[in-house]
Amino acid sequence: MDKIEAKARAVRKMFGEIAPRYDLLNRLLSGGVDQRWRRLAVRLALEKRPRRILDVATGTGDVALLLKRGAPQAEVTASDFTPEMLELARAKAERAGLELRFVEADALNLPFADGSFDALTVAFGFRNFADYRRGLAEFQRVLAPGGRVVILEFPPPPKGLLGRVYRFYFNGVLPWIGGVISGRPEAYRYLPNSVASFPEPEELARMMRQAGFEVSYRVLTGGIAAVHVGDKP
Repeated sequence: MDKIEAKARAVRKMFGEIAPRYDLLNRLLSGGVDQRWRRLAVRLALEKRPRRILDVATGTGDVALLLKRGAPQAEVTASDFTPEMLELARAKAERAGLELRFVEADALNLPFADGSFDALTVAFGFRNFADYRRGLAEFQRVLAPGGRVVILEFPPPPKGLLGRVYRFYFNGVLPWIGGVISGRPEAYRYLPNSVASFPEPEELARMMRQAGFEVSYRVLTGGIAAVHVGDKP
């Protein structure tokens, strides 16, 4: 088993185990600010009025549901490689009375034809990819010409006082709270490690340009999060 496959299996297993408590922990651990970030990502994704939208690493479907509400006429597909997450996302869509398509899929090998979508989103899932460049190449492939990708993610902690507070919270408080509620403390030790090793915003923008996108980005909430927009020529 190569490193990419090994990481993929470990991440899939971990998120499957924490799926039942995933939404509660997101709200508690972010103070609800993650919802504001998601709404911004959705607004950016819908700016060009896409008719076919893919939400990759959808998790429990928060962004996919926001996309459908914001663009009721669009066909929204939500993909994830964790069946337990998709099951929760389907249940949310049914309760909301929203019609979406759900597909179990590996983001590094998406089961869609070239040019299948006008917009693609991924919120807090990109850093879990075993190969960022391969993921970006897949985004480029499945997007139609003129299509847009929006990546919402946690960059490494910012410098200065805010960064020190953030590191203390992320490395000390978060794993403890997450472990108590989910019963899987190792998952919430993984989170700060994955953030610390993620590319800085400008480095991610450079990788996106190398993949063929025209890129802009902004940092959010003092650098705790960042949203990158890539347009395919």
